[in-house]
Amino acid sequence: MAIKKKPGVIGILTGGGDVPGLNPAIRAVTIRALREGYQVVGIRRGWAGLTEIVRDKNADNSANYQFLSEEIVNRAGRTGGTFLHSSRTNPSKVKQKDMPEHLKGKYTEERADLTEEVLKNLDFLGIDYLIPIGGDDTLSYAVRLYQEGVKVVAIPKTMDNDVPGTDYCIGFSTCVTRTIALVNNLRTIAGSHERFLVLEVFGRYAGFTAMLPTMAGAANRCVIPEYKFNIERLTELMTYDRNRNPSKYSICLVSEGAMFEGGEMVFEKMETDAYGHAKLGGIGDLVAAAMKDISPKYNNGKTIEVVEQKLGYMVRGGDPDAIDSIVPMAFGNLALDLILKGIHGRLVVLKNGRYDNVPLDVVTSTKKLVNVEHFYDTDRYRPRYENFEMKPLFIMTSEL
Repeated sequence: MAIKKKPGVIGILTGGGDVPGLNPAIRAVTIRALREGYQVVGIRRGWAGLTEIVRDKNADNSANYQFLSEEIVNRAGRTGGTFLHSSRTNPSKVKQKDMPEHLKGKYTEERADLTEEVLKNLDFLGIDYLIPIGGDDTLSYAVRLYQEGVKVVAIPKTMDNDVPGTDYCIGFSTCVTRTIALVNNLRTIAGSHERFLVLEVFGRYAGFTAMLPTMAGAANRCVIPEYKFNIERLTELMTYDRNRNPSKYSICLVSEGAMFEGGEMVFEKMETDAYGHAKLGGIGDLVAAAMKDISPKYNNGKTIEVVEQKLGYMVRGGDPDAIDSIVPMAFGNLALDLILKGIHGRLVVLKNGRYDNVPLDVVTSTKKLVNVEHFYDTDRYRPRYENFEMKPLFIMTSEL
């Protein structure tokens, strides 16, 4: 059924990959909004929920949205993932095979733009303000809706920490924390067998999730998407690290988007998602195999065996750490502050250690990447350890 209007109705959704910290953000928005007299609608499955609503008061839309209460969000607020669920649906490019059943007769092209339906569905729900929580893909469509007249206040989320305009995205701290812990668990295996340890981590275009754990001492070397690496040089460095370690092992973190010199990204499969991204995966396997083959050259003719592991979803599961419990609370309240002032078209952010907000279209106007010149040693394949004065908490995440 359509929602009866109150002083205001706020819609909230989560899109893209799940991360710890989403539920605390939903909780912060909901509790504050309810106490300010708003009604809060949780859109289920990200943008998918807004494309699949049937605009009929008698239709069952329980799979597409739900009313949020303090009881609901308090129960989920300390947990990981997103109880609203998520998807990588891009309403501007919906494939025919993903077309909602009730729209198949209306949209017959192979990829259809359902923005008209999304706008009508927002109106059907009576939503005055929309708060999408997501990465640059999810938020790029939020920019589109804002350009269409929707009042949007966005919250940045992604383990990769690569949403432009903010030093911090929900999920990043827990990802780094999990990565360090998992590496430390695996180092006992590498040390027991005197091997290289090669770990593939998330990071399609930005190498923050490989850089920060390496800077924290979890790994000897890291290779990142922003700089193509020479496998001979990497093997030489890893052999040097191993042989000077009393336990005879060394560790390398490999971003999923890292590339060999003269090569391109490695894909698990070429089928693309709604935003045109093929699934990455396999660069860690290739690095491990190549290092094993090359290792005799730098180890007196003796092969060094390799332990290879893709950390993958292990770093995004479970409860949020302290930072990913506090920052989402602040981001949610920042979003409500803007709404109460009648301000929209903004992205709430952390900049230089301070909470703030910036124009939403920063999401589509630039890219956020590791500044290689300032923070990455391209000869030693590791972060630079210098000039920390006045840097933000996570050192390399601000835009210089």
